[in-house]
Order: sequence, then structure tokens, then C-alpha cells
Amino acid sequence: MKIRPDIVQVYREVHSWVGILCGLFLFVAFYAGSISMFEQPLQNWLTPKVSLPAPVSVERIPDLVQKAFAQVPEASTHYTIVMNTDNARPARLMWPQDPTHRGHGPQNFVLAALSSTGDLVTDVRKPSEIPFFIDQLHEQVGLPLPHVVSRYVMGCVALLYFLALVSGVVAFLPALKKMLFAVRLDTGARKVWLDLHNLLGFFSLPFHVIIAVTAVVFAFHEPVFTVQGKLFQPQGEEAGHNPMRRHGQFGGRERGGAPVVPNIAEQLPPAAIMAALQQQAPGFVADTLEYTTQQGKGKTKTTLRVAGHDDRYPMRGATNGFAMVDPMSGKILSTDYLPGHQSVGFAALTAFFALHFGSYGGLPVRWGYYCLGLGGAFLFYTGNRLWILARQRREQKVTEATQQTRGTWILSCLTSGCIAGCMTGIAILFICAPFLPSGGHYNDALALYYTAFVICLGVSFTLPERLREPLLFSVAGGANVAVAPALLLSVAMGHGSSQAVCVAVITMGLGLLLLWSVRRSVCKISA
Repeated sequence: MKIRPDIVQVYREVHSWVGILCGLFLFVAFYAGSISMFEQPLQNWLTPKVSLPAPVSVERIPDLVQKAFAQVPEASTHYTIVMNTDNARPARLMWPQDPTHRGHGPQNFVLAALSSTGDLVTDVRKPSEIPFFIDQLHEQVGLPLPHVVSRYVMGCVALLYFLALVSGVVAFLPALKKMLFAVRLDTGARKVWLDLHNLLGFFSLPFHVIIAVTAVVFAFHEPVFTVQGKLFQPQGEEAGHNPMRRHGQFGGRERGGAPVVPNIAEQLPPAAIMAALQQQAPGFVADTLEYTTQQGKGKTKTTLRVAGHDDRYPMRGATNGFAMVDPMSGKILSTDYLPGHQSVGFAALTAFFALHFGSYGGLPVRWGYYCLGLGGAFLFYTGNRLWILARQRREQKVTEATQQTRGTWILSCLTSGCIAGCMTGIAILFICAPFLPSGGHYNDALALYYTAFVICLGVSFTLPERLREPLLFSVAGGANVAVAPALLLSVAMGHGSSQAVCVAVITMGLGLLLLWSVRRSVCKISA
């Protein structure tokens, strides 16, 4: 394809400058985001196990619920019945320890079971907040700012990211046939970085376009929900409603403050609800039944939201779709977020979420997103390296001196420090998490990560050019390799799981790759 050289040059300049403005933000977002593909399994591993009897059968759930409400009436305002118990939800019945909890972070739940003698047994599950912190790094592009502020910064970064993608494609098109598969590893550093950057960027372009567009939607989702409500919501309902927000509000109290305990005998038992769902939505697997009781105008109303999955279709949440169900009859009241049963408008909106979360196609898609996320992080690193090498080369030609300008030096230090700091900080979180109370609180993660990040950044500005990356990347590689023995120690202490083994193998591989690349670059410099 032929494009005038002056036009190509303009697009190349736009691509370079836009990329350099948002490259480091995007590295943190992609590196942390790839790990967040497995946020729930990581949380299950790091969360201390509760001590409870085996879950009761589905048929005995009504008996469990009645005994729980008799002893803890407050639980009746908002409770969840678990149909598919697992390590994350080992009991059939659970309710929030703090009903006033707001936000989308992990919260403590009271889990209930029946002993062999039929007595109620409860325990509190306090989830680890470290996986949530890593997800927040992803959402906030690494900025320790209020979530709302960081979200809009992320939206602006995503817009620049999309502009960089478009300009990069236009700049690369004239040399597409010649340069696509040219990876000149035995030439100068600049050509190596250029070839790797082009190869990664071209073959992962659809993924990057999807992430850029959906990130913009997430950043400005409040206006999107408002428009969604006006376009697709039945008249009379609250505009721009969010089902997850609506069910996070708790009513169910009389004027005097006493909780309203619903008469569960009037409701269909969970087994009947499941049977009704299978008839109306075959293939949809219900995981939880979430009941909310609200008091208004002298009447008590119980709503039921069923969360589940259907791997054949995209899902609104990271792991689930939702259906509003009548608890008295089992009839589905709303299919707005039910996989495979949505209207065209809601299906289109769900596609934005599913394409970003990878919440379709099951585990293979999640692993694919993980690899693409790491590849994306490396893409942004190569972009920054290219810009720095090009600037150094240009400055040496103009000044005929080896000393680089202050701007180039600052960007070089930022690139090495931020990238090494991000990788080291997350590795340290995994090293420390098994030994922290409750698997690590949010403030613990905040302190550990940013301490490592700031130290790496500070060291980056104090080291000479030839030592900066070898030393910092050796530290990052060593920290990742150290995750494996730390996890083996935690296994010996009784905190082992398949997730721990998987994390150990992946971090070991990443750490060894970093150490190998450092050794290779040092050998080249020495030669």
C-alpha cells in the first residue's frame, strides 16, 4: 500500500508522542490486568479457610434458612443461597457481616451450616484484599488517586491509546509486506526493538482495539448507564439502573428498626427455583440465589436475583450473568443481563463488558487474555525503548556528544523504574500475602507495592545508564523467582492449593525470563 512519505511521517510522529505519553500507564494496566484475569481464584487461595460442617443438601436449605433467621433476624434483609459450593463459598447460606458496606471491593460474609445434630454453625469469611488491589492497579493505571479521578484519567489514557493504535497502523502499512515477519535479532538494538514492536502490535491489533474501546466505555460508564436507562428501560423504572448497585441497597426494617423477617414458606424452595430456571433458560447454570427484603408503604417486598453462567454466551459480570426472578413462582422477570436471552440493546452493552473481561468461552479465553495482556505490557515497553533509542541517536548526531538531554534521561529513568517497580511490587505482594493476616488487607498491599515501586523509581534516577536496567530488571526477576520458594513455605504451613502451584510456576518462568534477558544484554554490552 502506497501512502505519501510526508503523511506517513506525520502519523509516525503522532504514534510516537501519543505512545510515549501513555505507555507507562498502559504497561501497569496491562501487567496488572493480565493477573486480574484470575482475581477470584487468587482470592480463594489467599483467603483463610473457614471451619464449617459440610454443606447441607439442596432439599435441606429451607431448614437451614429458618434456623439462621430465628437466631440472626438481621440476616433476612439480605442473604445469599449458594447452589454450587466451592472454596470461595463453602456454605449454602451466607449474608454480609456489615449490611451497610458500599463499593465493589471484597466484604466479610457470615457463612452458615448445620452440624450433625442439626444445630446452626456460623463462621466469618474474611477475603484477602490483595487480588482486589491488583485489579485496582489495573483500573486506575497504577495511580494512587481516588478511584473516580483515576477512572477519568484512565479514560483519557484509553483515548490516547486508541489514537496511537490508529496512527501506528497507518505508519506501518507502507512497510507491511517487507517488515511483517522481519525480526532482526542479530542487528542493532533499535532494529530489534522495532521488529518486536511491529510484530506484537500487528498480530494483537484486534485485541488492543477491543481493550481501548471498552476501557473508554468503562471510564465514562455513568453517562452510558443513563443513556441505557433512557433507551432500553421500561417506563416507570429508575433510569440508568445498575443491577449490582440496586441489590447493594438494604431495606427490610420496620420504622422502629426491627428487621422484617420474610415468610419463606410463601416462597418457592431453591430446588423448585432451579427447576423453573432450567425450563425457562436451558443451559444457564445458577450459582447463587440472592434475596433482598425491603419495607415500603407498609408492605414487605422480597426480590430475587439469580447469578450464574452460560459459557456459550458473553456475560455482563467478570464471571456471571444475572436474572431477576419472582421468588414466589420462579418466573423470570427480567432477562436484561441473562446470557443468551437479552434484547439487542442490552446484548450490545454486555458485549463491551465481556470483550474486556474475557467472560466468554471459559478458561481457554482467560488464559488467552492473560498471554495477550503480558504481550501488551511488553509492547508498551518496546515502544518506550524505541523512542529513547531514536532520541539518543538523533541527539548524538546533532551535538556529536554521548551525553543525552535531560528530557531523554528522565524518560529513560521513568521507563526502567516504573516497569521494574511494577513487576517487583506485584511479586512482593505474592511473596508476603500467605503470611499476612486474612491474606493481606488493602492497606497492606498499598504499602508493600508502592514502597517497592518508589524504591525502584528512586534507584533508577541514581544509577548510570549502563547499570540501570540490568540491576533493576535483575531485582524484578529475582523477586519473581523468589515467589516460588515463598509459596512452597506457605504450602508447608498448610496454605497450599493448586492456585499456589500455578502462581509459583508462572512467576518462576517470568523471573527466569527476565534474568536471562538481563544476562544476554550484559553479554552484548561486554562484547
